[in-house]
Amino acid sequence: MSWQTIFFAHPWMLLGLLALPFLALLKGARGSAAAVKFSSLQPFRNLGRPRRARAGWFLLSLLLGALACFIVALARPQQAKTVNHVEASGIDIILALDVSRSMLAEDFTIGFERANRLEAVKQVTEKFINGRPNDRIGIVAFAGQPYLVSPLTLNHDWLLKNLERLRIGMVEDGTAIGSAIASAANRLKEQKESKSKIIVLLTDGDNNAGKVTPVTAAEAARALGIKIYTIVAGSRGYAPVPVPDVLGRTVYRQVLVEVDEASMRQIAKIGGGQFFRATDSRSLQQIFEEIDKLEKSKIEMSESRHVRDLFPWALAAGGVLLALYAVGTQTTGRTLP
Repeated sequence: MSWQTIFFAHPWMLLGLLALPFLALLKGARGSAAAVKFSSLQPFRNLGRPRRARAGWFLLSLLLGALACFIVALARPQQAKTVNHVEASGIDIILALDVSRSMLAEDFTIGFERANRLEAVKQVTEKFINGRPNDRIGIVAFAGQPYLVSPLTLNHDWLLKNLERLRIGMVEDGTAIGSAIASAANRLKEQKESKSKIIVLLTDGDNNAGKVTPVTAAEAARALGIKIYTIVAGSRGYAPVPVPDVLGRTVYRQVLVEVDEASMRQIAKIGGGQFFRATDSRSLQQIFEEIDKLEKSKIEMSESRHVRDLFPWALAAGGVLLALYAVGTQTTGRTLP
């Protein structure tokens, strides 16, 4: 932070500057003492051409300037700058997002338009990321198997770009919840210096792929000190899913989407977190806001103030002016004794 505006430690000393104009007037009205006295100056008027003497006023200005500098020095001019120190103890968060085909179900809304589950999740996730600038956040997507979208990072702009590129169909279809938890836990395990690690798992289906069961993966994560929050997204029962017809047009079919809520609750319980159910965009937003409140980063702020004195500059300037005055009184401004 740059130095702030100049201020004075003893501003009342500046009142001495008010006396300088009176000293100037007094000096000018009285004039210098006569070196030689005559009864009349008439005989000397024709001896030479009249000349205007300026040396006296110049010397007086030097003297008054020196006095002004010394008064300013007594007022002790200073500059200060305030430095804010922020120490943030962030949380490492892995968002494990389901990108299976069932996430195409359009039972959510964005604005006033119908949207599929993935687009709604991406929108809410973006707000969640923007609200946690001090946390390292990564994304693991999963369908039939998990894959890394972004490692843990504080570069949230880059993270959001990777989130935007998230699409359904990038890996084989399925819902490998256990493998997703294991993959996320492995990423968090590498951050040994982190004091708080969490997984936010969002899915809309049952575990039907992968070699690791969700319960086993949750127990392994707990052993590593990782907390797990689980979110089930989607309306209960049937949901409209877009499918192409024989002519290539998009039509909607009501598809039954089943979720084992008991298993998801068990995962959250094992992981020491909470279970949430989001049936629409509003409830999904509220869930992420609730998690945001539950997992707060620790931020410590301290402030230090640095002050530097400027009075040596005023003293130096006054000394230079006083030296010039002394030289002037012995040269161009010298008077007869």
